[in-house]
Amino acid sequence: MIASETEAQNRREILLTEFGRVRLCTETLCEPLVTEDYQLQSIIQTSPPKWHIAHVTWFFEAFVLSDFIPGYQPFHPRFNFLFNSYYYTKGDMYPRSERGLLSRPTVKDIYQYRAHINSAMRDLIESVDIAKLDELYFRVTLGLNHEQQHQELLLMDIKYNFWANPLKPVYRNNLEIPQGKSRPMRWLERTGGIHGLGHSNEGFAFDNETPRHDVLIRDHRLADRLVTNGEYLNFIDEGGYSDTTLWLSDGWVLIQAKGWCHPLYWQQVEGSWMQFSLGGMRDLNPHEPVCHLSFYEADAYARWADKRLPLECELEAMLSELPVSGNFADSDFLHPAPAGNAGQWYGDLWTWTSSPYMAYPGFKPLAGSIGEYNGKFMSNQMVLKGGCCATQYGHTRASYRNFFYPDERWAFTGLRLAADA
Repeated sequence: MIASETEAQNRREILLTEFGRVRLCTETLCEPLVTEDYQLQSIIQTSPPKWHIAHVTWFFEAFVLSDFIPGYQPFHPRFNFLFNSYYYTKGDMYPRSERGLLSRPTVKDIYQYRAHINSAMRDLIESVDIAKLDELYFRVTLGLNHEQQHQELLLMDIKYNFWANPLKPVYRNNLEIPQGKSRPMRWLERTGGIHGLGHSNEGFAFDNETPRHDVLIRDHRLADRLVTNGEYLNFIDEGGYSDTTLWLSDGWVLIQAKGWCHPLYWQQVEGSWMQFSLGGMRDLNPHEPVCHLSFYEADAYARWADKRLPLECELEAMLSELPVSGNFADSDFLHPAPAGNAGQWYGDLWTWTSSPYMAYPGFKPLAGSIGEYNGKFMSNQMVLKGGCCATQYGHTRASYRNFFYPDERWAFTGLRLAADA
């Protein structure tokens, strides 16, 4: 509880600074785009950049301004329908698969919408009653973390949209190429026992990270770096994609139906492997971590290597012992880097686990419409940990639970091995 106006003013200034920083970051990520790029939606998983920047703006209008300003009038009466993603308690929504068909509102209109909401948000933060400031602080912080998630999605979606173009456009031609070589994989012996899993209530967390609870972890081993392109090439060359004994049933059906025989964004050119990146086509670097794998591909590789994927609790216990540092978006590679002398625990690539995305014991979603944010997706998806090269620094933590469907691979996903002790 905020006790004084001085304390309240400090909170307001912190909130204003962070709001401005995160909102500007989204627009900075869009600066390399031309107007036509804002409209692209090449598969149902991706959304047009224009929709992303409108949706994260709508989030503040729908969940902050409309709840804190009596009689608030929306910027446009139909934007709730156009830019609502999946909040059924907020009304009907435009079909996700058809977002790329919306030529109007224009990009200019969307930026005017953002400017309008930014101004209204700053006014609200500066004037809100001290009794409501704690709740406002939480709502705005939730909205900013939501926007940071969409900043990562923006980069993922732009990459896939450009990959679908035969010209293979370059998002940014000034991205540095990660240097260095990988080193031999080392195995860490991890002692089991009772461990706490979930957020410790220090700082922000999403509701799906709670409540903290005890789990039993058995003795196990963790690889201290991600599997590399070179190692994955061995899996391909030895017939990994044609060996039915390595694949889960759904995975085998999927790769047969899709004709998958290598990771997404790989392409053979005149007998040599190349890889598409946000910096364009590059020679495949065998020392870089293999990325853009589905859960099924990661699981099949682990079986081929006579290992397994780590459990969520095993990875979280390890991450909780380490500082959050690594190759994040601020490194400005927007691509995974060779491990070198340091372990790859945070950043580079979201790491698949063998744990399904389910509610923790005693989980309760947030009250009201924002309770739709996470809980209703706890079915048929797998947990990933650690962040990636497109994650904003400071956005992830040991307890952070990302989740994707097992067939999805347009995200920056990678592979770490584990084994029983």
